[in-house]
Amino acid sequence: MSRARQPPLVTGISPNEGISWTKVTIRGENLGTGPTDLLGLTICGHNCLLTAEWMSASKIVCRVGQAKNDKGDIIVTTKSGGRGTSTVSFKLLKPEKIGILDQSAVWVDEMNYYDMRTDRNKGIPPLSLRPANPLGIEIDKGRFPQKDLESLFPGMSADFTSENFSAAWYLIENHSTTSFDQLKTAVANLKKQANKKNEGSLAYVKGGLSTFFEAQDALSAIHQKLEADGTEKVEGSMTQKLENVLNRASNTADTLFQEVLGRKDKADSTRNALNVLQRFKFLFNLPLNIERNIQKGDYDVVINDYEKAKSLFGKTEVQVFKKYYAEVETRIEALRELLLDKLLETPSTLHDQKRYIRYLSDLHAPGDPAWQCIGAQHQWILQLMHNCKESYIKEQKGNALLHSPMLDLDSDVRPSPIGHLSQTASLKKGSSFQSGRDDAWRFKAPQQVVFVEKLTKLVVSQLPNFWKLWVSYVNGSLFSETAEKSGQMERSKKNARQRQNDFKKMIQEVMHSLVKLIRGALLPFSLREGELRQYGGWEMKSELSGQWLTHVIQTVRLSSESLTALEIPNDMLQIIQDLILDLRVRCIIVTLQHTAEDIKRLAEKEDWVVDNEGLTSLPSQFEQCIIHSLQSLKTVLDCKPGEASVFQQQKTQEDVCQLSIGIMQGFIDCLEQLSTKPDGDIDTSHLSVDVSSPDLFGSIHEESSLSSEQRLLIALSNCRYLERHTFLNIAEHFEKHGFQGVDKITQVSMESLKELDQRLFEMYIEFKADPIVGSLEPGIYAGYFDWKDCLIPTGVRNYLKEALVNIIAVHAEVFTISKDLVPRVMSRVVEAVSEELSRLMQCVSSFSKNGALQAKLEICALRDTVAIYLTPESKSSFKQALEALPQLSSGTDRKLLEELLNKFKSSMHLQLTCFQASSSAMMKT
Repeated sequence: MSRARQPPLVTGISPNEGISWTKVTIRGENLGTGPTDLLGLTICGHNCLLTAEWMSASKIVCRVGQAKNDKGDIIVTTKSGGRGTSTVSFKLLKPEKIGILDQSAVWVDEMNYYDMRTDRNKGIPPLSLRPANPLGIEIDKGRFPQKDLESLFPGMSADFTSENFSAAWYLIENHSTTSFDQLKTAVANLKKQANKKNEGSLAYVKGGLSTFFEAQDALSAIHQKLEADGTEKVEGSMTQKLENVLNRASNTADTLFQEVLGRKDKADSTRNALNVLQRFKFLFNLPLNIERNIQKGDYDVVINDYEKAKSLFGKTEVQVFKKYYAEVETRIEALRELLLDKLLETPSTLHDQKRYIRYLSDLHAPGDPAWQCIGAQHQWILQLMHNCKESYIKEQKGNALLHSPMLDLDSDVRPSPIGHLSQTASLKKGSSFQSGRDDAWRFKAPQQVVFVEKLTKLVVSQLPNFWKLWVSYVNGSLFSETAEKSGQMERSKKNARQRQNDFKKMIQEVMHSLVKLIRGALLPFSLREGELRQYGGWEMKSELSGQWLTHVIQTVRLSSESLTALEIPNDMLQIIQDLILDLRVRCIIVTLQHTAEDIKRLAEKEDWVVDNEGLTSLPSQFEQCIIHSLQSLKTVLDCKPGEASVFQQQKTQEDVCQLSIGIMQGFIDCLEQLSTKPDGDIDTSHLSVDVSSPDLFGSIHEESSLSSEQRLLIALSNCRYLERHTFLNIAEHFEKHGFQGVDKITQVSMESLKELDQRLFEMYIEFKADPIVGSLEPGIYAGYFDWKDCLIPTGVRNYLKEALVNIIAVHAEVFTISKDLVPRVMSRVVEAVSEELSRLMQCVSSFSKNGALQAKLEICALRDTVAIYLTPESKSSFKQALEALPQLSSGTDRKLLEELLNKFKSSMHLQLTCFQASSSAMMKT
């Protein structure tokens, strides 16, 4: 079943008081589903259904009738909801009686004045219609309530011209406090007035009796004379004499009364002229009234008077009326020109524009003022935009102060993307964004940024009124809100349909100008040469930073959201989305370029402070720099409603990938630069080592000099950490922010890092292993030693002990910097030493028994000492060296060899402790 409708409810009426036949607008709820659904409408108890016009379920227009009560409810009855209720009431005012000589906005016909008591056309003189005070005594209004009097005398009236006149009501209302003597005087006055009227008529008759009797006597004498003579001659002569007498009497009368009759004609003429002036004073005073009302701005009054004059005198044939009406038309034409000038005047509010358009429509102005206003507004907006650009370019060239000299992002009411970045990013030591709050947050904004903010604010403030003016033009509400001027509304809608494409071009021109002006300020390379001359002209000393581009993007986004809220079609706003996409791409490119430059400067911030893992702060600074850079791009990378991904274009993906690889390669170059810098170019005054480092062989002390080998070790330690942690973390952040080609970035960066690591490692091995290897051959043959002629071995010779001490020194140096590098470095040093020792043994032509024993003792001593760092290559070298020696045949020699090895290990136990410590897995060279 359908849900029952609620009964009608009247919540408002405008106006809420008035006389009979006042037009009112009733508003409320559930006022019917259509004109046929409206069954009843009463105001103050009077049925107004005949004059009711149903507009909608919340609006009815009607006229108030002759109501029974002076104040009452408005009750609506519908077929669907039944009898309703009302929360407001209407007060019926009694119409004022308008006298003939009273000023009024309507015409009163003096020659057709009705006496309500007799209901007959009297045609009596205006000044004697009715006395203001018929009793002739002072009127003293009583304080009796009107309602009480109406209830006391139902159906009667206190108006003495009314058919239902009640003398008692009149006396109570006007003479309730009058004394009895005064009332007796009033009765005498009434009698005098009645007698005076009768005496005036009788006196008029008495005054003419003598003339009447004289004429009667003359006629009787003539009649008797005719009867006595009885002849035609006498009759003829008498007739002639009578005619002569009458002629002379007429001439004498004319002479006597000519002056009186002249004055009478003049008075009648004057009276007639005054009557004409009085009756048509509206027209005669209208030109002056129009001038005065125009000066006061009361255009509604002028239009109403003009419509009234046009309906009354528009087709008149009376010359004097034509003359005055022509004056009215002249002033109305001047008013049309004045209103059109005001309509096209800028700036102006939407309310004023609608008002002037309605005035011009009511005055039947030629053409289409609404469309003229739309065209003027369009040109004005374009001019404002270009003037804005010119003013800022002029200030830029003249080094004038900015409109917003200090962009204090703390105190700015609007949320700034730069402010959001700084609040969410924790800046660490060495970061490229490490700058004090006072220095980074209060500075002069770039001129282009201020221009874009001003330009978008201008468009967002002006375009809504422009769009709403067009919408009003389309739906016809420019001329009437209540469909009272349906003809004008239909014409407006028809004109709007014909000019829809023209208006679309206007909006597109505004959007194109906005976008191209912003491109000319921020992306001049995206404009053609001709467009650049029109929309550019900025001095591009340096490109805006990523932070300011982010701020601009946020500004343009807010502007786009504001324009979208106007329900402007998306195809007209697509050009703004394209601009935002280009700005986002440019912001990413610029930010990555600046990040690459900051990464190159990280070498200056290396403090060479080594922690427990052999790392400096450089890898952390590098990682934080990239993280903060990506965080600053978060709002740019995120897609707002209607926006496309910045990585949708293949070229953008490739550019971002190459820039990311360049950032990684830049840091690798930075590491290489630091590790190969000459000693004199390195600041090591602040070098220190973590005091909690559990190394057994001491540490690098503060204020000490840092050698090239130590820098290489620190660089190798950093490279190892970058490969295992930093580069992988950075790759995760790239993927988190939607970067494309992360695998390629990681692969290329890893390969480049490994190449650097290998170069630095080979360089360090060359520094450390070559001296040890080079000292073996001179040490072996020191003192003219000969393998074919030598004494029985008594122990390991000093050259091998020195080599072991040098190897231990390398171990100590590496262990101090990074324990994880020890196996890798020591394995390569042992490989180099074993390879050289094998070569030397293979170069000996022959060994004596003692020589072979001595050589085997030294080879075994070295092999057993560095056993934990042996690799397949070093084991092979030791094996080849032993194979080059003659085999020991006697057990005595083998026993001696074993005793001498044990003696060596015992005597150098302390020195060889580093080779006996537990070690991690061997690293491959």
